[in-house]
Amino acid sequence: MIDLRLLRQFVAVAEELHFHRAAARLHMSQPPLTAAIRRLEDELGSELIMRGNRTLGLTVAGQTLLAEARATLQQAEQALQRTREAAAGHSGSLRVGYVGSALYGRLPGLIRHFRQRYPQVQLHLQEATSHQQQLWLREQRIDVGVLIPPIPAAELVLHDFDRDRLAIALPRAHALADAPEVSVAMLADEPFVSWPAGEGIGFHAQVLGLCTAAGFTPRVVQEAQGMHAVLSLVAVDAGVAIVPASMASFRPQEIVYRVLDGDAACFALQFCTRPEQALPVVRNFLMAATTG
Repeated sequence: MIDLRLLRQFVAVAEELHFHRAAARLHMSQPPLTAAIRRLEDELGSELIMRGNRTLGLTVAGQTLLAEARATLQQAEQALQRTREAAAGHSGSLRVGYVGSALYGRLPGLIRHFRQRYPQVQLHLQEATSHQQQLWLREQRIDVGVLIPPIPAAELVLHDFDRDRLAIALPRAHALADAPEVSVAMLADEPFVSWPAGEGIGFHAQVLGLCTAAGFTPRVVQEAQGMHAVLSLVAVDAGVAIVPASMASFRPQEIVYRVLDGDAACFALQFCTRPEQALPVVRNFLMAATTG
């Protein structure tokens, strides 16, 4: 194996065709440089430099080594540069899970900002419920989750990201669709479309709490995985639902949204990561959320 320093010394001599100028270029004295080239020739078992009284030249072996040495040094520099970029989180890949409603809040802007700032990072996005994201984080299938707290997994860490509030979603043909105001209490006798409680414990508990405070327990007639699926069922008159208000732009020709007032209707979306998460690209993603 020939070390890179020796290859750089050979390239300098081969390009300058003069030991003294090559030594000056390398910021070293000439005798050690001459000895290094002799050592290289001995290792290869072939003369590389044609030495004369005035002019140096390259042998066929020397010409071949010059081309290969330049390519090797360039590849080594590229490898070092890619390593530095990865260490700084400027390259590599980032796998992000998110609940459907996050696409209607700050997440799209964060994704654009992050891609513009770190174009060499491959960003992989996957919609999933809060529960599914926690499983994927523990299985190391994603690096960051965007979900709705709380989470029962003590080994995961939450970071603040976005805020949203709840809204009532009604089919466009519903009797309450044209009412000037719609309260949760007015839904007491309505069939509800919801999602499995285990897929979003915090969100489900908040909706149930609003209904309980209004004096009833929602009569769930159908469940669906994910908020887009829930709203699609509302659109075909399968029932009513309480959903994130940020999703009011989803199928507005078929669904009427009524945003709920009060602190009890507010909820947070948070980043979720593994506590041992040391990936620089993850830190950059979280930082971009505060600077974008």
